[in-house]
Amino acid sequence: MAQPAYSPGLEGVIAGETAISTITDEGLFYRGYFIQDLAEKCTFEEVAHLLICGELPSRTQLEEFRARLNEHRCLGPATLALLRHIPPATPPMDMLRTAVSFLGHFDPEAQDLTTEANQRKAVRLLASVPTVIGVWFQMQQGREPLAPRPELSHAGNLLYLITGEPPSATAQRVMDLSLILYAEHEFNASTFAARVTVSTMADLHCGIVSAIGALKGPWHGGANEQAMEMMLEIGDPERAEAWVMDALARKERIMGFGHRVVRRGDLRARLLTEAGRQLAEQAGEYRWLRMAETMERVMEREKGLKPNVDFPCGWVYYMLGLPVAAYTPIFVAARIAGWSAHISEQLAHNRIIRPRSLYTGPARRPVPPLEERGTGQVR
Repeated sequence: MAQPAYSPGLEGVIAGETAISTITDEGLFYRGYFIQDLAEKCTFEEVAHLLICGELPSRTQLEEFRARLNEHRCLGPATLALLRHIPPATPPMDMLRTAVSFLGHFDPEAQDLTTEANQRKAVRLLASVPTVIGVWFQMQQGREPLAPRPELSHAGNLLYLITGEPPSATAQRVMDLSLILYAEHEFNASTFAARVTVSTMADLHCGIVSAIGALKGPWHGGANEQAMEMMLEIGDPERAEAWVMDALARKERIMGFGHRVVRRGDLRARLLTEAGRQLAEQAGEYRWLRMAETMERVMEREKGLKPNVDFPCGWVYYMLGLPVAAYTPIFVAARIAGWSAHISEQLAHNRIIRPRSLYTGPARRPVPPLEERGTGQVR
């Protein structure tokens, strides 16, 4: 019997159909719209509506969408009490995973798997996750949590709730851009985890919790944090080239470069770098931009690798005054939109995801009597 084809890490394997996003030689598309066009012409709220509801909103629909987000931004007393009881040393992504699961207990439609209910649940989670993140990081500083501000955008509230400072118009635009770029990216590890989970007919909160667990890993969502930690270790742009060369000589992985699917360069990285350049010019602080440019030049020269979106995200978020530990949770605040869209799509055309494996163990063998077996040591 012929062995089935095997691709490590499922590389190149078509695992399903989707109408939500695609990656082509041109770049990334959300429901047929080019990511650069969305980044230049839309807000994150418009893009979230596109992903969750299927189309870009009209002006009236956008106002209604924003009103629903504002309605659900504040956390209930039970959730606030939960966050106060989670040990302060808990990794933020673990906290967020727990909080999302907890929020499911209070969602009136938690067990309703219809598309309409999933869209409403998605909006509620999209609204509340930035507040959860903000409450956590304020408590980490020994401060009382802040209340969301309805006059601020989704991006503006994220910045305000985490940093405690009203964001400038430029800071809001840059954060808004980053959320658009992070909102969706086809069948990545966390999205696939969410789809596998709900393919068993589990609910949306279960799918999002699975996705958060997958996103925690440094080879997926945690790369932006590691990219900034790397730049902080380098410290000076003049040291950047030697540092990268030494790391490559030790065969260390330089986080934020290369991508399994995006081979010709990540347009999202270019868009976010340009936004970071504007922040640098406005602040008159060019250290991180100069360091990033040097590292990108060396990585392309030595390894033929271009940055993915996680690399500029690190130093751009740092310039926005955000703690490094908040970077991956902010990724969640954006990707809730894409994950929710995939969960609704999976449930609307569901077949349980159950692949086969390629067995590499011993051939059939007899079971020896107990007396004739070895030491029985567990390995």
